[in-house]
Amino acid sequence: MNDPVNHPAHYTAGGIECIDAIAAATTGLTGEEAYDTGAAIKYLWRWKRKNGVEDLRKARWYIDRLIKKAREAEQR
Repeated sequence: MNDPVNHPAHYTAGGIECIDAIAAATTGLTGEEAYDTGAAIKYLWRWKRKNGVEDLRKARWYIDRLIKKAREAEQR
């Protein structure tokens, strides 16, 4: 049964829910790093099932933000 609030189809594909994958992937990250990583994963997870290329662009935006901040941290 599709539950668009608690278990939307675009987040439950593949036998694991996106929110659980994000929680695992962001373990040890905090603040903006955790948020940006989770957002990128979210958009990559759902792109084919929801908003197509728009979601890929959103994922790229968050990834570019992570790259910029990582480079800034390396230069310190």
